Amino acid sequence: MKIGIFPGSFDPITNGHMDIIERAKNICDKIFVAIGLNSAKKPLFSVEERIEMIEKCCQFDDSIDDSNVEVTSFDGLLVDLCKDIRAPLIIRGIRAISDFEYEYAIALLNKKLAPETETVFLMSKGEYSFISSNMVREIASYHGDISSFVPPFVNNKLLEIFSQ
Repeated sequence: MKIGIFPGSFDPITNGHMDIIERAKNICDKIFVAIGLNSAKKPLFSVEERIEMIEKCCQFDDSIDDSNVEVTSFDGLLVDLCKDIRAPLIIRGIRAISDFEYEYAIALLNKKLAPETETVFLMSKGEYSFISSNMVREIASYHGDISSFVPPFVNNKLLEIFSQ
C-alpha cells in the first residue's frame, strides 16, 4: 500500500488543499492530511477545529473517498511522522515559483534526513493558484466573500468567528 502525507497548517483548509487531496488519491492508496504544529505561527483555529473541518470537508466532497483519507496532527519533524506511519511519500502543493523554491529546499532537507522518503509536487490548478489560508483569513476578517475559496463548512466557521 502506497501511503502519502499531505502536511500543512490548514488554518483553514481551502479549496486548493481539497483539490490536492483529491489528486493525491490518484498517486496514493491512503493519504494522511497532517496538521503541523508550528510554534512560530499563531493559528486562528485549534488543532481540534482544523481536524474537524478537514474531516467534514472530505465527507461532504463527493469526489473524495474519505475512507482513504485520515487526518492527524504532529509536532516535530515531518520525516519522523513519515517513519512512524511508514509513509514513503510527502505530497506538496505548489501555487507559484516562489512556493517551489521554498518547498524544494525543504524536500532536499527531508531527503537528507530520511533518504527513503520522496517528495511529490502537485501543481495547483489555475483557479486555486492565488488562494492561501492567510489570504482567506484576511478577507474573512474584513467580511469579504470567501465562499469561492473554501468549502461551505469552512466558510460557515469563518463567518461565525468574524461576525462576532
